[in-house]
Amino acid sequence: MANRYYEKDADLTLLRTQKVAIIGYGSQGHAHALNLRDSGIDVLVAELPGCPNWNKAQAAGLPVMTAPEAAQAAGVIVMLVADMQQPLIYSRDIAPNLAPGKTLMFAHGFNIHFGQIVPPADVDVSMIAPKAPGHRVRELFTEGVGVPALVAVHQNPSGQALQRALAYALALGCLKAGVIETTFKEETESDLFGEQAVLCGGVTELIRAGFETLVEAGYAPEIAYFECLHELKLIVDLIQEGGLSYMRFSVSDTAEYGDYTRGPRVITPAVREEMKRMLADVQSGQFAREWIEENRTGQKNFLAMREASRDQLLERVGRELRAMMPFLKKRKEAGVPEA
Repeated sequence: MANRYYEKDADLTLLRTQKVAIIGYGSQGHAHALNLRDSGIDVLVAELPGCPNWNKAQAAGLPVMTAPEAAQAAGVIVMLVADMQQPLIYSRDIAPNLAPGKTLMFAHGFNIHFGQIVPPADVDVSMIAPKAPGHRVRELFTEGVGVPALVAVHQNPSGQALQRALAYALALGCLKAGVIETTFKEETESDLFGEQAVLCGGVTELIRAGFETLVEAGYAPEIAYFECLHELKLIVDLIQEGGLSYMRFSVSDTAEYGDYTRGPRVITPAVREEMKRMLADVQSGQFAREWIEENRTGQKNFLAMREASRDQLLERVGRELRAMMPFLKKRKEAGVPEA
């Protein structure tokens, strides 16, 4: 069993003697900065001057500066910009301002594990990876609850890298729920595989295949949308609350029987073998090399796939049906112009 840590295992004074620079005020960055500030930590935010996030951080009462300024002023530097932006920002803005004894932190291990960022040996390198989107990290902190997280240490010249990372997790609110120890390798590879095979790639293709199967058989797209997409949240909520057994307890016997007998016809041995090949691509670095090259050449394939996905029937029908549901949070539809 992996080591687990809670509030009793951390000492916030290890962080209160440091300035903490949050590099990027986006999804995770805003939550980290605000939670740490509310925990009594001296927080700096690094953003691009004049950009919307710079203004948002200022409006929240946080000191905002450029990345080089923040890295020079802080003893703990937390990289919370997008994975593909990190190497350039690190080499240009952070590395020249790293000094022995400083701490470099991450919320995801991609760039360290795949060698896109190679810190000097005299700085601590650690990770706190909350298992929730940034807005949820902030919401649960304000409710006094907190989200679970992972902690990992890549370099520990100070001998205090783990203890300082746990102090950071305490200030973030994650130790209320609990923090599980891992490695940069394990976090990165399991995260990429989970996104590709289950959480994003697997789920979206399953939804699309089910929707298209019903529509091609003559069923109304609206009915197919409800059955293959809309109701998925009900099932996922039950699974999150109590696991697969609780979901099966909560649905009808008919649904449960269909689960046991038909699920394996969708996730066949061939699908499981493909999952193993996908995991091998992650472990070998093949996926990382592909994604790095995609970004190096301007994301042409990625942007084309994004654009094509927005215009599929499933998405068009969904936009119409969501307009009928006042109980849903109103969000701007991705890729759809404002009315």
